[in-house]
Amino acid sequence: MEKGELLPSIDDSIKEIRRISGGSSDVLINRFVTGGIHCALLCCEGMVSTSVITELIFEPITDIPQQKDSHGLFHYINEELLLSTDRPEVRDYDALFSLMNSGFAVFIAEGMTTGLAFGVQGYSSRGIQEPLGEGNIMGAHEGFTETVRTNMSQIRRRIKSPELVMELTQKGSKSSTDICLCYMKDRVPKGLMEKIRRSLDKVELEAILTTGYLRPFVENSSFQLFDSTGTTERPDVLCSKLIEGRVAILVDGVPYAIVIPRLFCESFQTLDDYAYKPYYATFIRWLKYGAFLAAVLLPSFYVAIVMYHPELLNSTLFMLLVDAEKKAPLSIVTEAFFVLIMYEVIREAGVRLPKPVGGAVSIISGLIIGDAAVNSGLVSTPLLTMTALSVLGGLVVPELNPQVTVLRFAFLIAGGALGLFGISLLACAVLVNICAAENYGFPYMAPLSPFRRSGMGDTAVRSGIKKLQSRGFTVEEYHE
Repeated sequence: MEKGELLPSIDDSIKEIRRISGGSSDVLINRFVTGGIHCALLCCEGMVSTSVITELIFEPITDIPQQKDSHGLFHYINEELLLSTDRPEVRDYDALFSLMNSGFAVFIAEGMTTGLAFGVQGYSSRGIQEPLGEGNIMGAHEGFTETVRTNMSQIRRRIKSPELVMELTQKGSKSSTDICLCYMKDRVPKGLMEKIRRSLDKVELEAILTTGYLRPFVENSSFQLFDSTGTTERPDVLCSKLIEGRVAILVDGVPYAIVIPRLFCESFQTLDDYAYKPYYATFIRWLKYGAFLAAVLLPSFYVAIVMYHPELLNSTLFMLLVDAEKKAPLSIVTEAFFVLIMYEVIREAGVRLPKPVGGAVSIISGLIIGDAAVNSGLVSTPLLTMTALSVLGGLVVPELNPQVTVLRFAFLIAGGALGLFGISLLACAVLVNICAAENYGFPYMAPLSPFRRSGMGDTAVRSGIKKLQSRGFTVEEYHE
């Protein structure tokens, strides 16, 4: 984009604007005379509120009395009129187009090399709705939207402290996407903000359309199975992370926030845990731990035991499995791969298709295809049952679904090749990778590795709110 200063001649300036924009139809140029000075008001169609710009800008600015020159006109607008609470100055065409494309109306006048921008945003956006991916029972039912300033206001409404800082910048050479860094300046660990800023300075993308564009820049560059940064679409969850000393990144156009750093144990925590009695919240948390292990290991354990370790089964169960598997034309490993691949195809079809069709696909696939596969003898009933339980367990921790999916296949291969010994070897490799993962000096497996007894009150169990309050936790305790 051009970065030259605004031209003093309004005719030349308008020609330059039309040249830079390529005559784009959505760039609106309104010329008029006020105070005896030739002026123009520039905006982008669909980005401003018609009623706001008419009442707050057009009507007052066209009633300005006669002025000696354009400097007097600008002085009168700045000192006598309050056309907008957000009024940045424009000195070059780069800033002019950036503000116009963000919903500002830019005022330029004959003889001036400076323009005035007025915040009159009025573009259509999705209203605040209940989050679809992070359901809850006892908490708030508000989620982030695609508008970054709306998301900022939701956070500010929950944390009214002046210690909450929001830094708005732009990234993307073509998209100029608004990026907002949120943190509590009295809680954030020393040096963390500077490290994150340096990481974001390395972003040289042309466009940022989702959080996935930024996350690789703020994560450890070494290979990690699990993400060391998290995402959330709930403002109340994000506020709880900010109070713990974490940093959040909001991206304009994305209803998700990036949370830095993230811990493994947080995938098993929800805001509802703190609304229930501690004993019930602890039970639910351990249920999630068990569901995660079942999601990853159950198919591989079934295959390994049936193929290599039948002595672990009692005689009755062993005969039932033998009777079921001898009718299947494929090996157990091939059967398991077929069933898991079939599930992933069904899941992907249900996600990508329109909602009315997606529901029908799930019903047809589950009832008709699954029943036909069992009745035809292509898949044994015990294997299908184990696979279904594994898939169901993965749904309990949806944030880890990508990792669970890949690890499920990896453990199946290890179990089919070497039995329980292969599963143990792979489990050791996975544990080494997870325990070695860190982000900006924060271990991903904390407080389990390295072990912090003080963190067990909200990891192994869920202590009472009074006890958690007296602890005064911040994430800096885990920094190494």
